[in-house]
Order: sequence, then C-alpha cells, then structure tokens
Amino acid sequence: MMKRILPLLMLTALLGLAAGCGDKKGDAAAAPEVARDVAVAQVQRATVPDYVEAVGTVRAEQSSQLSAQIVATVASISVHEGQRVRRGEVLAVLDDAQQRAGLERATAAVTAAQQDIGASEADYALAGATLKRYQALYEKKSVSPHEMDEVEARYKAATAHRDQAGAGVVQARAMQAQANAGLSYTRIRAPFDGVVTAKFVDPGALASPGVPLLTVEDTRHFRLEATVDESAIQFVKLDSPATVTVDAFGNEEMTGKVVEIFPAADPTSRTFTLKVELPGDARLRSGLFGRARFVKGERQAILVPKTAIVDRGQLQGVYAVGADGAINLRYITLGKPVGDQVEVLSGLQPGEKVVTNPGDRELGGKRVEGRS
Repeated sequence: MMKRILPLLMLTALLGLAAGCGDKKGDAAAAPEVARDVAVAQVQRATVPDYVEAVGTVRAEQSSQLSAQIVATVASISVHEGQRVRRGEVLAVLDDAQQRAGLERATAAVTAAQQDIGASEADYALAGATLKRYQALYEKKSVSPHEMDEVEARYKAATAHRDQAGAGVVQARAMQAQANAGLSYTRIRAPFDGVVTAKFVDPGALASPGVPLLTVEDTRHFRLEATVDESAIQFVKLDSPATVTVDAFGNEEMTGKVVEIFPAADPTSRTFTLKVELPGDARLRSGLFGRARFVKGERQAILVPKTAIVDRGQLQGVYAVGADGAINLRYITLGKPVGDQVEVLSGLQPGEKVVTNPGDRELGGKRVEGRS
C-alpha cells in the first residue's frame, strides 16, 4: 500500500512545482516594460495674462482696384501679377481712336474761335474809331442824329461780337481740355509705387467704368483688419500694443499697434472692426489669416510644456504618469500658447505628472524609471 502512495505523492509534488514555475513566468510576462531616461514634471496652476483676441485678415495699407473711366476696348496690358510698378507708370492702354478724333475737333474749334476773335477785335477797333469821328462831327452838327444812332449801334454790335468771340475761345479751350482728359483716360496708370496683385482682363476685352482691370498694392506696409466682440471693445484703445500671430508663420509673434477703430458696430455680428499696423516683414501678403491679442488682466491656468504634447491625428494628448509610475496616453483640450508652454483646458488636474518630452517614442503602457 505504501509503495502505491509514495509515487502518487511524488507526482503531486512535481505537478505543484511545475505550476509554481508557470506562475512566475506569467508574472514576468505581465510586468510592464520600463521606460528609461524619461523626464517627468508635475502639473501646476500658474498666473497668466488674460487676453482679448481679435481675428481677421492681413491687408495692404494701400490697395487700389483700377478701372476705366470711359467705355473702350482694352488695346494692351503691359504688366503681369507680381510685377513691381512705379507711380504714374502706364499699366494698360485702351483704344483711343474716338478720343483722338474728339481732341482734333476741339483743337479745330479753338483755332476757329481764335480767328473769330481776331476778326471781332478788328471790327471793334474800326467801330470805336468811327464812333469817335462821328461824335466830333455830331458836336459840330455836321451829321444828323439818325446817322449818329446808326454809328453807336454798329459800335455796340462790334463790342458784343468781340465779347461773344472771347467767350467762344474760352469754351473751345474748355472742350479741348476735356478732350485731352478723355484721351488721358485711355492710359491706366499706377496710382502709387507697388505691386500688381491681380489682373482681371486681357487685350480685346471691353472696359467700362466700375469694372476692375488691375489691382495694385503697396506691399511695404500691411495691416491686420480684425473684428472684436462688442463686450471686449472696452479693452482696446487707439495706439494700444497688440501681439499678432499669422497662421502662415506658425506661433511666431510680432508686435503691432492699433491705428484705427471703426466707430460703429456691425449690427449683424455685434462686432467692431479695427486695424492693427504690422511691422515690416517680406513674408506678409494680403489675405493671410491673423490674430491680434490685447492684455486685459490676469487669470489662473494649467500649463504644460509644448514639448509634452503628443499629436494623434486631429487629437492632442500627453503621457500622464500615475502614482505607481505607469504611463498612459491622456487626451486633453488645449487653449492658448503661453511662451514655450500651452494652456490645458480639460483632461488634466493640478498635481498630476506628465512626461515633458516624449518625442516620437511610444510610451503608453510602460512604467517610468530614471530621472524625473
């Protein structure tokens, strides 16, 4: 009987030993991987500036949309988009046949009026001399009153003719000036030094008043035209400094100044429009989206380093470190940047710890070990 029991006991012990070894292997497999040399920081509340933000569009300080002042066919356009032009330079030419014909008629009218005034001056001089002689004869009673009346009437007629001819010269010269102006309208000139930013027509098109032909902008000076809510306009004053960011330049900041505030609010959006003068920057272009911020006070915020942010598609998160050192990816809602940090609106609480610079490493599910 004992011989049978002894093998059974030995088998049971061996099975127990094997089971114990199996548990140790399972525990080893379940242990999380250690992430070494991971910098960790505790999240705290901080006092940050409180801003009013105005969003808008970058525009050139001087921008002119050129159009014709007469109805005419576009004969030629001598510029293209992006070309720099000088003030007074001819950018486009309209067909001027009609205007030249009008100028020739006006010039001929001036010549005729000048000839007429020459003849009238001669008639006036003759009538004046005749009147003087007849007055002397009339005093000597050598001519009749009727003859004297006729001479005075001829003198008055000559005077009227001379005045009329003078008015005719003035009118003809005015018509000539108008014709010259009409001819000048066939030359579309640059209103200031700048760059052609748009061309709307090609040669052969019909130009007419109000129809744009070209756009010229002064690219040396730009402004941000932005809108601010009516509840925040009290914090914005003329000459107020503004921190401006342009989306095309990332988080790079520039300092601007408020140079104009529209006095009336938009009744639809309940916003005020303001213009912020921007510093010179060759990268600025009309149409870029920008934001202007104005300090209105201070507030409390939760901040984390920008380097702690992990992008996952359209979402942002941080690697949060638990009390046991376990690392988990935590999705958060971000607010405004503050220097090299960024505000966290939700997803983190003060006192929690995050990995400050995870880089491209995948740390989720690992455990922190090393410096903190």
